[in-house]
Amino acid sequence: MAESDGRTLGDEEVAAAERVIRSGMLNSVWGTEARALEREIAHVYGTRHAITCSSGTAALHLAVVAAAPDPGDEIITTPITDFGTVAPILAQNAVPIFADVDPSDGNLDPEAVAARIGPRTKAIMAVHLFGAPARIDELRALADEHGLALIEDCAQAWLTGLPGGRLAGTVGQVGCLSLQQWKHITCGDGGVAITDDDELARRMRLFSDKGWDRAAGRSHAAFGLNYRMTELQAAVARAQLVKLPGVVAARRRTAVRLLEALGDLPGIRLPRPGGHAWWLFPVVCPDGDAPERAAHLAAAGIPARAGYLAEPLNRAPVWDAAIYGAARYPLDGYEPNPCPRAEELVDRTLLVIDWNENYTPEHVELIAHEMSKFRARP
Repeated sequence: MAESDGRTLGDEEVAAAERVIRSGMLNSVWGTEARALEREIAHVYGTRHAITCSSGTAALHLAVVAAAPDPGDEIITTPITDFGTVAPILAQNAVPIFADVDPSDGNLDPEAVAARIGPRTKAIMAVHLFGAPARIDELRALADEHGLALIEDCAQAWLTGLPGGRLAGTVGQVGCLSLQQWKHITCGDGGVAITDDDELARRMRLFSDKGWDRAAGRSHAAFGLNYRMTELQAAVARAQLVKLPGVVAARRRTAVRLLEALGDLPGIRLPRPGGHAWWLFPVVCPDGDAPERAAHLAAAGIPARAGYLAEPLNRAPVWDAAIYGAARYPLDGYEPNPCPRAEELVDRTLLVIDWNENYTPEHVELIAHEMSKFRARP
């Protein structure tokens, strides 16, 4: 199968890095590349602001800061996601509350979210899992009804489409993008938070630069960390951003071919293609044989695995450990609630196939052939 590392890195990125190094300015406070990347991403997404930072996790932390939870406030999110979704909640002394998912795609179920809203709920953090659009309009309506912030984790969802030609990341108050090595485009690590809200943008930019109000001299207006993106990261990301439409289009082309090839195969439920950006190609196996199917594909040289995670985040070992030193605050007495549909997906029914823009029709044919060869256990 096609290699996944350095998928579209080439002469353009080399030239971008050389440009920065020869300029002698690698720090984005005084450089031009990070600010240019912000303008370019804001243009792509049609937002007023884009704030670059050091990772997708940092972007999510900026979004949680913008939501301004008090210690002990709750943020509702999904148990099927990278820990980078949850870590910023803990970093702000807030409490993650897990809501169950739609079993067809692993994205948050708005009805399950509604059932978890309580007096301490401050925000909803939705993840567009694997590049599939979450039911974000329903979640936005729910957030508005209860006066909550809505954060969109689009780390796996570059150019994921929504009804009406909108993009994932533009419905919530803040959308978060990742430039980590394995995402659609990369600068190794990097993140971007997008928003139309001037005040939220101000808070996020301050927090990413140690609360330093640069216009006021060496004056720190608020608590913050150093989440600045470097000029090298930004220059490489700018070269990658030019390639993004082609990357997503290529992934969509081959994914649709595989959907067509597998359309009549019994024992599996295929993803809906509408708006999908295909970070991974997920398949639901209702009979619970995802581990066996994944092992079959892996034995044939296809990068497939069951479950995506070792366990859903509501069952992660971290909840049995101290968070700060020996303290459990704000998780004293905390026990994540069960999410049976998410747990079943991870344990038995979810199969994911690595996907990238270098896949060819021959790769699709191989995957379809091996999927059709699998015989379910009697």
